[in-house]
Amino acid sequence: MTDGSLRVLSYNVHRWGDDRTALARVVRACAPDVMLVQEAPTWFGTRRKRRAMAATFGLRYVAASARNAILIADGIEFAEPLHWRIWRPFVRRRLNFIATQLPGGAAGGYVLVGAARLAVVCCHLGLHILGRRRELEQILRRCRTFGAPYLLAGDLNEEPDGPVWKRLAAEGLTDLGADAGPTFSSTDPHKRIDGAHLSPTLQGRILPLPASAEDLAAASDHLPMLIEISSRDRP
Repeated sequence: MTDGSLRVLSYNVHRWGDDRTALARVVRACAPDVMLVQEAPTWFGTRRKRRAMAATFGLRYVAASARNAILIADGIEFAEPLHWRIWRPFVRRRLNFIATQLPGGAAGGYVLVGAARLAVVCCHLGLHILGRRRELEQILRRCRTFGAPYLLAGDLNEEPDGPVWKRLAAEGLTDLGADAGPTFSSTDPHKRIDGAHLSPTLQGRILPLPASAEDLAAASDHLPMLIEISSRDRP
């Protein structure tokens, strides 16, 4: 954190299952104060894997729910970890196929940006269109209880003309990535399905990614979003 601003990296890391060395180079090049992780490693040894992943980034694992995790850099004060499960249809239909979905959740906590208290929230919405809308409503209801402005970022699994994005706009949140370009796939970016939405009392922007195209393509199937946030009363 410098001059009252906060660097947040939102990243679907594809279960930490691709090129881990390239992924570590990407994250270290971005130098985030806070990292919001979607598709964090899970199953056997979940916490051990997440702590090990965080260590390769030079960060510390502090909160999680379902496949979302939050990592922070040294010197960042992170308070009141938030982690909750959200209802998600166990079964989804796509064309003539029936598939199951993993449980949903969201994770968050409070940090300081200058003298302002800010909540950061990480989510990964499901693949079922009606399910995504219900998941988002659960998240927004919780966000309204924070008593602080917030950043909501993650993998929305939907492009900006979809109902989830429209609902976020109706909530009064600012879409920081409107001019940032596509986030999926990392090898052939053509869809913007990852979002970063900010309360109107804060200001923010998407920063250019300082990592190489080769590392970004190898690190995950998504591209990350590097976000800079500051309070509107910043001098």
